[in-house]
Amino acid sequence: MHTLVFLSTRQVLQCQPAACQALPLLPRELFPLLFKVAFMDKKTVVLRELVHTWPFPLLSFQQLLQECAHCSRALLQERPSTESMQAVILGLTARLHTPETEAGTQPLCRYGFIWGALRPGGWRGSPMRFQASARAQGGNRPVVSVSGWLGVGVGSCLLLQPTRAPRKHALRVLDMTGLLDDGVEQDPGTMSMWDCTAAVARTCIAQQQGGTAEPGLAPVPVEVRVDLRVNRASYAFLREALRSSVGSPLRLCCRDLRAEDLPMRNTVALLQLLDAGCLRRVDLRFNNLGLRGLSVIIPHVARFQHLASLRLHYVHGDSRQPSVDGEDNFRYFLAQMGRFTCLRELSMGSSLLSGRLDQLLSTLQSPLESLELAFCALLPEDLRFLAQSPHAVRLKKLDLSGNDLSGSQLEPFQVLLQAAAATLLHLELTECQLADTQLLATLPVLTRCTSLRYLGLYGNPLSLAGLKELLRDSVVQAELRTVVHPFPVDCYEGLPWPPPASVLLEASINEEKFARVEAELHQLLLASGRAHVLWTTDIYGRLAADYFSL
Repeated sequence: MHTLVFLSTRQVLQCQPAACQALPLLPRELFPLLFKVAFMDKKTVVLRELVHTWPFPLLSFQQLLQECAHCSRALLQERPSTESMQAVILGLTARLHTPETEAGTQPLCRYGFIWGALRPGGWRGSPMRFQASARAQGGNRPVVSVSGWLGVGVGSCLLLQPTRAPRKHALRVLDMTGLLDDGVEQDPGTMSMWDCTAAVARTCIAQQQGGTAEPGLAPVPVEVRVDLRVNRASYAFLREALRSSVGSPLRLCCRDLRAEDLPMRNTVALLQLLDAGCLRRVDLRFNNLGLRGLSVIIPHVARFQHLASLRLHYVHGDSRQPSVDGEDNFRYFLAQMGRFTCLRELSMGSSLLSGRLDQLLSTLQSPLESLELAFCALLPEDLRFLAQSPHAVRLKKLDLSGNDLSGSQLEPFQVLLQAAAATLLHLELTECQLADTQLLATLPVLTRCTSLRYLGLYGNPLSLAGLKELLRDSVVQAELRTVVHPFPVDCYEGLPWPPPASVLLEASINEEKFARVEAELHQLLLASGRAHVLWTTDIYGRLAADYFSL
């Protein structure tokens, strides 16, 4: 849905040179919508000029590219256009090379006729179209001629007397965080988070090496907030960028850091360069750190007192090691975890915590709202402790994927669900060996999670009958929007029983049988008035919610 204001703004930007000339005449209240339209339509010339002349102290992607009253399209849920991102960075570069004395002034319309064309509820009259030009009159005195139509009663030509006045606000913070980063193969015309990191890093290095355009005049300092992605190939480049931003007019601030397959010493070196006041999340993946590596890195992470999310994926920490060194490393790791005061999300995927979950969670100073313990070989006593802990009643997101819940773990898992029922929004149970018997026994407590929005059951040996029972019983869960379910065992040929998760993931299915299953599930959803609920087997889509978006 687009309002008349949006359509008028889009029309204004059709001729980019004229639109750039007219920017000083437009009320600054229009700049947010101008930015969204220019970003959406890849009006790169205007976009660059908007960033260069931005009249507010903050330019935030999360504020400007979300759904708004004039346009229902949420650009943050799409991969950003490479052209638009490059235009923003070029505008930032131009801003950095603009002296403070120039950046602080802009021509202002003395008579304010443009503001008079804005009325509550939208534009009045024809869509806004104009051409702007400047000429000298009476010496060096500038006069701007604007011709066209802007609301009712505006003549075809009007002379304005511009003045130069100090701008009350100038861009000080460019917040580029919140861009889509789903890991799915991208369109070549869009920019991934890896590319965005490289582009911003390149700008930092170039700024340090190139200096200001006009020696003797101080550039306008700008803080750039970004989510950074780094691996072995990009480490040296990003480290140089972070070093270059120290004392530079362009100050790089990392909100979320994700490091993949990075050696321990490089991870530590990078953490030492980050601003402790900015970092919100540390996400370490595929690093094979083990407990020894974690004990080296964790004190450098613990200095970030405002850290809200710590994600340690596939670091292969095994707390069950019988060695003295392993036990010492685990105790040191626990002591450092106790330093976090703002932690709300913890992910320890593939860290073997059998019988040690109580030690880990007891060290934390405040309850967690998101806990991911995928493939952690949890025991019944681990689940019992979690169910009775202060974390259970605060959980919004819980991931127990890869833990066998089919035997003695089932009862404590049900107790845990009961404890979290009032707050749980996102539940991931991929590859938990849940067959129809376990699912049906769990449904009474599962359906008490009335706020649940997402349920992940992929890789479990469920039949069509079990899925239909889940679909019928979940009618009481009004907030449920997504169910990622497995291919029913009915659709396989010659499955061993119980089928290992590896067989369910790799064996071929009968496509005709599955097509009939999909049709039947869809008809049941329609009959219950829930066509808006997505039932899918797609585990690679953009379905799982990030904790900060819950």
